[in-house]
Amino acid sequence: MTEVIPSDVVERSIPDALLGRRALERLDLLLLTVESLDLNGGEAMLWATRQLGFETIFPNRVELWKRRCHNPLRRSTRRGQLSAVETEALIRILCAMADRLYPMLHQLLSSKEPPDLTRQRWGLVHQRLRDLIEERMNLRRGAIQRFLGSEPEGPLLRQLVLTLALSAGPGGVDRLRASLLDPTP
Repeated sequence: MTEVIPSDVVERSIPDALLGRRALERLDLLLLTVESLDLNGGEAMLWATRQLGFETIFPNRVELWKRRCHNPLRRSTRRGQLSAVETEALIRILCAMADRLYPMLHQLLSSKEPPDLTRQRWGLVHQRLRDLIEERMNLRRGAIQRFLGSEPEGPLLRQLVLTLALSAGPGGVDRLRASLLDPTP
């Protein structure tokens, strides 16, 4: 079970680094990947928000959605940057969701599963993520067009699932934060 961290402790432990454009895009894509893996992903994120004690930052689903709309690839986007507290809260929510979904992530990445079953699982996740992207993202963007043109077990989706798997467990928050702050594409 994920521990509840008081907001004042989170605020004191946050690095001063703000996420750039690529990191915001990646963070939102990871959250969309969570939603594609879990049919009730949006509700689960709200539950994780409450469990982690972030009700003051994201009191409802609308506020959570507003913060996610800082992704410039979305159909409706918000200008400005997320605060360090909001960024840290989203990272911790994502890691809590990765913990929860770890058995499914492990199955997707496992080489011990039958190949036909693995292909079927990847196809299902790809289709769900594709549907969410078509619904929420600006389809004229090159990055979105590249993803929509990729195959189900393509490198982008595999990288997103692998990042989620590495974000689970002890140290997952630090690994995810380091991954998002890494300037290399």
